[in-house]
Amino acid sequence: MEAETTTQDKMHGSMFVLLEHFVESTGGAGAWTRLLEKIGIDHAPYQMQEMYSTDELFALVGQAAEDAGISPYDFMEQYGEFLVPDLLMGYRRYIRPEWRTYEMLLHTEEAMHGAVKKEDPRTSPPKLVVTRQSNQRLIIEYYSKRRMAGVAVGIIRGIAKYYREEDRVKVTRMTEPHAETVQILVDFKS
Repeated sequence: MEAETTTQDKMHGSMFVLLEHFVESTGGAGAWTRLLEKIGIDHAPYQMQEMYSTDELFALVGQAAEDAGISPYDFMEQYGEFLVPDLLMGYRRYIRPEWRTYEMLLHTEEAMHGAVKKEDPRTSPPKLVVTRQSNQRLIIEYYSKRRMAGVAVGIIRGIAKYYREEDRVKVTRMTEPHAETVQILVDFKS
């Protein structure tokens, strides 16, 4: 995998626990155990409120993608889409009931990422700058040294699916997927 991380960088345990759920849902019973064995992870199970090495997450994603016969980027996109129902349930108190895909994306940085940081200051979600070009177009600038834009693209698609708007939301990554800054264009059809 092309991502550059440091051994000091830690990621919230929820990302690992939900990755386990994703791997089991796509690879069947025992897929997670086999994955851990392949890359030599033998510590206690991941816990939601702990912090773990980002390098470990990349090792898991890289091997899981290889096992699935897809690129790590594509795997992260699928994982991001899978995350949405759990994320929206966990942070529903920060979401207005009248919001749909457009509003969720427009307010993600302040509502969702703000909530994540408030609930656990150890976390460091990516920085998103969302620019409204019109009522039918948003441009999202994703920034993270972890270079996990695939998860962001998947989450955008997952939000559209959650709100049953996937047939009217087009997500286009405009820049190289493994960069620290990735531009994502989101168009909404009437």
